[in-house]
Amino acid sequence: MMIQEKQNQGRTLKDIARELGVHPRTVARALKRGGAPRAGWPKRGSQLDPFKPKIDQLLADGVWNAVVILREIEAEGYRGAYSMLTEYIRPKRTLRPGRATVRFETEPGRQAQLDWGEIMTVIAGVETKVYFSAVTLGYARRFHAWAFDRLDAEHVYESLVRAFSHFNGVTREVLIDNPKALVLQHRVGEAVVFNPRFLELAAHYGFSPRACRPYRARTKGKDERMVGYLKHHFFVRYRAFESWAHLNQQLQAWLAQEADARVHGTVKEVVAERFAREAPHLKPLPPLAFDTSYHERRIVAWDGYVEIRGARYSVPDTLCGQAVTVHISLNGQIHVLDAAERRVATHRQCRPGSEWVTVPAHHQRLWDETLNVERRDLAVYEEVVSWS
Repeated sequence: MMIQEKQNQGRTLKDIARELGVHPRTVARALKRGGAPRAGWPKRGSQLDPFKPKIDQLLADGVWNAVVILREIEAEGYRGAYSMLTEYIRPKRTLRPGRATVRFETEPGRQAQLDWGEIMTVIAGVETKVYFSAVTLGYARRFHAWAFDRLDAEHVYESLVRAFSHFNGVTREVLIDNPKALVLQHRVGEAVVFNPRFLELAAHYGFSPRACRPYRARTKGKDERMVGYLKHHFFVRYRAFESWAHLNQQLQAWLAQEADARVHGTVKEVVAERFAREAPHLKPLPPLAFDTSYHERRIVAWDGYVEIRGARYSVPDTLCGQAVTVHISLNGQIHVLDAAERRVATHRQCRPGSEWVTVPAHHQRLWDETLNVERRDLAVYEEVVSWS
């Protein structure tokens, strides 16, 4: 309208462009159109459009991690860019509920929380990755820690066994995250499917297993803070160890001298004193600790040996060709059980490629049969030679 008015006043294109601060061609195009610019090209559909209802549902369920959402929609066929997803989520973040939550406090003896972390440190002069567990009592905030070299189900089970022994009692429930070693399946709105052996451990000690809601790890915040506490206190104060045994010895001493003696920042009490009130509420330990050994099946070779992790170990010769169960403890003890679950052989685990480990009594019958052959007088062979 301004351009048209100035043209009606007799202004030139250059004069109009100079007065409005635009290019003369812009003025010419406006006069040629005879009105305001038309709307641009219609927007094309986005690859994200079919998945927006799924994204909105996840956001409503409290899942705001874009990487997690990306994996969810990729599983349903999304092949677009990550940036397209973040651009869609960004304006919605203002609708995200505040992270402030009501702290959930548990009564004495009710709950323990299990978590673990990893860190690089020096063991026997070599930089080594160390995994460590932290099992924290929900009421007293007392926790137990243990360091190990491999993060698998058996070491997680051992973490709980050692923690219960450390506390000299068991809580009514144990809260965990959703590791594959313990939780086979856990989706929002569906029942949790626990690892069967973890359920055996729970039944042995009489606690109820609980898993955090997926993508909501702060449910287990008490324990996750202990992971950071270990990293920023113990592993800063102690930076090198002679062996794994030395590491755990130092860790247990530090727990008693520093962690248990500290005044907890939230409850404002000495942890050891608060634990003294919780201890009577813990369930008693069972007579025997849960067996956290690796359980593996083997077939006994016809020479009376079984192959276990790169080495061969003898078993009674009566089991040749039969299936046996092998229990390998975390401290390197090997037990071989027959079909009736009777222990038939015990060995100390050796390094892969070592010589065969043999208990002579296992193969005595085979040796007797080998030595019990027909013996002939040499005169028989002399007669045969003379005849020839």
